[in-house]
Amino acid sequence: MKTIGVLTGGGDCPGLNPAIKAVTRKGLAVGLKVMGIREGWKGLVSEDPALVYELTDESVRTIDRNGGTILGTSRTNPFKSDEGGEKVLNKTRLLGIDALVAIGGEDTLGVAAKLHRKFDFPVVGIPKTIDRDLSGTEYSLGFESSVQIICEAIDNLRTTAGSHSRIFVVETMGRHTGHLALKGGLAGGANAILIPEYSFDVNEVCVILLARKLAGQRYSIVVVSEGAKERNGGEILKDQALDEFGHVKLGGIGHYLADKIEKITKLETRYVILSHLQRGGSPAAYDRRMGYYFGTAAVEAVLAQKFGTLTALVSGRVNLIPLEDAISKLRYVDVERDYDTEKYNYKQQILY
Repeated sequence: MKTIGVLTGGGDCPGLNPAIKAVTRKGLAVGLKVMGIREGWKGLVSEDPALVYELTDESVRTIDRNGGTILGTSRTNPFKSDEGGEKVLNKTRLLGIDALVAIGGEDTLGVAAKLHRKFDFPVVGIPKTIDRDLSGTEYSLGFESSVQIICEAIDNLRTTAGSHSRIFVVETMGRHTGHLALKGGLAGGANAILIPEYSFDVNEVCVILLARKLAGQRYSIVVVSEGAKERNGGEILKDQALDEFGHVKLGGIGHYLADKIEKITKLETRYVILSHLQRGGSPAAYDRRMGYYFGTAAVEAVLAQKFGTLTALVSGRVNLIPLEDAISKLRYVDVERDYDTEKYNYKQQILY
């Protein structure tokens, strides 16, 4: 083992740069050459030589305090073409890369798993997704930083909501899972939280909001995940286009819900779509630490030739699980344990 590569794919988030730094520092410490792959899997299917460069101690020295990824990212799917997998193999051989560390979510890691399964490709994954929807791991990079942003947004909205006696609907990311909305809403003290795992009845939500108004509360905050669905309804889409992995583009539920709430309650209602704000900013301390743990563990897995695995947080400790286990299904909110379906909020019960 002489040279390893590292790439980041899919959506950016705080915590990627700490992981890149950890992979680089650990790799250099054990005598490996570390190559950075720019623009995710695109860097390994493109013939552009500028998409691959050598990482050094100096080039990663301060990056852990910054959000995003110095390597850039894309939603490129090599397997969208028949020769995509072969292109990745040929490019890594040409570059002399003996193993690869792929940092990403369901799609990026899905490509890594398929490369390993089909070609015995030497790859180790690191979980990254603000949606926290990968199975097998209790944490994915970017989640806590994004929850912090949601919490701060709710805090900031309180002043204007209270001043004008309004209802505010806050739309979060999360795709088909409600972890972001539920944890962010809990931290911010939202009065109702709507998640994809439990379809909502807008009339029931309005009863909760009207009860607050009658009790003398000047405002209410409703947090809704982009994939939440009205009972007997479907997901709200931005448009009908699909990305390279066949995913629809969710968004618009905040606007839709605010209109319905205002019509039913006759109370002034506004909406805020947090969108990519949730991916921005500096990583929280937890994401910096987890980036270090995951990145260091990934290089250790490479050295031990434990390929086709993912660094994962299991029972509070970093361990390795099969890549296939992480992408085989989504990790949904446990509604029975964590969600109050009558109050549309986090369940007020911890010990069982």
